[in-house]
Amino acid sequence: MRERLSPILEGQRRHRESLIPVLQKVQGELGYLPEEAVSEIAHFLGLASSDIFGVASFYSQFRFERQGEHTVKVCQGTACHVRGAKRIMETVVQELGIQPGGTTEDYKFSLEKVACFGSCALAPVMVVDDQVYGRMATPKARQVLTEY
Repeated sequence: MRERLSPILEGQRRHRESLIPVLQKVQGELGYLPEEAVSEIAHFLGLASSDIFGVASFYSQFRFERQGEHTVKVCQGTACHVRGAKRIMETVVQELGIQPGGTTEDYKFSLEKVACFGSCALAPVMVVDDQVYGRMATPKARQVLTEY
C-alpha cells in the first residue's frame, strides 16, 4: 500500500490542513479509503487513524468500502417519486440483487438512493456513472443496466 500511496503523498504538506485534499487524492486513486490507506495517511500527517476516520466519515464523498465499476443512482426526490421512482428503484434492486448502499459481488455495480438530481423535468431519473437517463420506466431501467 505504501508504494501506491507514496506518489500521491509526495508534494503534500505534512499538516492537518492537508487532510481533505490528501483523502480526495487517495480515494481518487484507489476508489475508496481502505483501512491500510487511512493508517498510511495518519502516519504521513502525524495524526491518529481515529482522527482520519472521524473527518472522512463526516463527509459523504468519502467511502470506506470498495465500490463497483459503475455507480447507479436512482432519484427519490418529489418529482421522481410522484412519477414512479419507487418502481424504478425496485426494478434496479431486483436486477442487481443488491439494496441501496450495496455493491454487487463481482464489483460491477454499486447502487445509491439520491434525494434529488435537480433534473425534475426528466423525472423519474436514473444516473449511471455520469450518464443521466430521464423519463425512466421499468423496461427502460432494465435495458440501461444491460448496456453496462
